[in-house]
Amino acid sequence: MRAVEATEYGDSNVLENVERDLPEPGEGELRIDVEAAGINFADIMQRRGVYPGGPDAPYVPGMEVAGTVDATGEGVGVSEGDRVVAMVDSGGYAEYAVADARTLLPCPDGLSSAEAGGFPVQFLTAHSCLFGWGGLEEDDRVLIQAAAGGVGTAAVQMASNAGAEVFGTASAPEKLELAGELGCDHPINYEETDFREVVEEETDGEGVDLVLESVGGDVFDRSLDALAHFGTLVTYGVASGVPAKASNQRLLFENKTVKGFHLGQASQRDPSRIMNAVPELTEGFESGDLEVVVGETFDLGDAAEAHSFIENRESTGKVVLTP
Repeated sequence: MRAVEATEYGDSNVLENVERDLPEPGEGELRIDVEAAGINFADIMQRRGVYPGGPDAPYVPGMEVAGTVDATGEGVGVSEGDRVVAMVDSGGYAEYAVADARTLLPCPDGLSSAEAGGFPVQFLTAHSCLFGWGGLEEDDRVLIQAAAGGVGTAAVQMASNAGAEVFGTASAPEKLELAGELGCDHPINYEETDFREVVEEETDGEGVDLVLESVGGDVFDRSLDALAHFGTLVTYGVASGVPAKASNQRLLFENKTVKGFHLGQASQRDPSRIMNAVPELTEGFESGDLEVVVGETFDLGDAAEAHSFIENRESTGKVVLTP
């Protein structure tokens, strides 16, 4: 089968197209004929070798796939030919991938393969950060960094649907327009404007109740500035590659809370906290209240180009590989 292999850690040129043996499912596993594989920024960090607990090179990247069941091991409650979506530890950038049956999600009616392959990580992350970890309620104010990205487009929709006042940052007019169409009340061009100034002006100096932060570095620090007393910041990524720290003294005197979220670790340690959102998300897709914004699709053989596309900040929404 065709697959993409990260031969070593490094730039996108370490991704090479290779031929691999067809993987065989074991007990409790199934093999998926992959129709779409979502690309996540975590894939890029793993490829760079800076993702804690990431796979050792060489390996096949890819954390989420959509397709049809091709073969099953013992103890799997699906049949060959069933349309499924799954999260995998790795191996998604291939024509076939093996998944643990416990990671399967129902494939919402009406979603294309590209949309189905792009919803698990983004929407489960966004839902958990907003509600499970962030405690978002109606009329809360929320600031979403990278509002036109994969998680951002999901979070903007859900926060708006929940009745929150949504602030969102992006780097280009077309990205700001997209965020606005999805329900962002205050799209902010972070290349031209300090988002703290917009938040301060629009909230009469009070700040927002919740921040979803995935960049780290200075953006983390300034996001904490924009947070109201008794507010919560949920951090779920370090896209800048620069980790950040919050002073306990500052949290103490400003009555602010910082929480960390990692989808993989949370799914392993307490899967019900994550998967409880699936029925709500499925209903949202099928009713039209939620949509997977697929910004670009690439052929499997162009995975290196797709990674560069994301790293150069050219992408909006979800970027997907289609074998």
